[in-house]
Amino acid sequence: MYDQPKLSKLMEFAHVEEGSTVIDVYPGDGDWTRLFSDVVGSRGRVYSFVPAEVSHFKNDPVGRMRDLAAEHGMENVEAVSADLLEMSRVTQPVDVVWLHLFYHDLHTELMQTRGATAASFNKSVYEHLKPGGYFVVVDHAANAGTGTNDSQSLHRIDPLAVRQEVEAAGFVLDAETTILANHDDAHVIKVFDSSVEGETDRFAYRFVKRQ
Repeated sequence: MYDQPKLSKLMEFAHVEEGSTVIDVYPGDGDWTRLFSDVVGSRGRVYSFVPAEVSHFKNDPVGRMRDLAAEHGMENVEAVSADLLEMSRVTQPVDVVWLHLFYHDLHTELMQTRGATAASFNKSVYEHLKPGGYFVVVDHAANAGTGTNDSQSLHRIDPLAVRQEVEAAGFVLDAETTILANHDDAHVIKVFDSSVEGETDRFAYRFVKRQ
């Protein structure tokens, strides 16, 4: 996770606020789900959405999120799972869809096992968001011009490729921020390498579904 100033800025950037309804896509350890739960309060709702494509992992991602949702104070959290393209079946229309370090996975073999593509997922997100809702993407940057070529090998993606794909679904780029940028990252090493893990150059886009 990031330091508190960056967390606060990202929360403001994402337009997650009291009363919001949010989908945290592929929540991992649930850190963002917890943060969103605190912010949206009792009038809000957080869906901790685990794609069925990864539900078989040994660390039991679905079970972990169900345990989180059962904790005291997490009454506004609901752990759900379905195929990526079936996300709307297990959640209500929302104000914010949040993807943290996950978008590149839409271009990997694992996430495409059940037929999902970046284009089809982006379209489903667009249709499921409330008018005026936000689609927020934070990911590891690849070198400009590489497109999606490094998604499988390095778990990185060219920011421009993300923007083009998401805008093709009907979204409009509403804002971007460089608060997670790291100009010392040369973009040529896998993000899990100890030399860059946790310190990769990252971009953040906020797209909006116009009313």
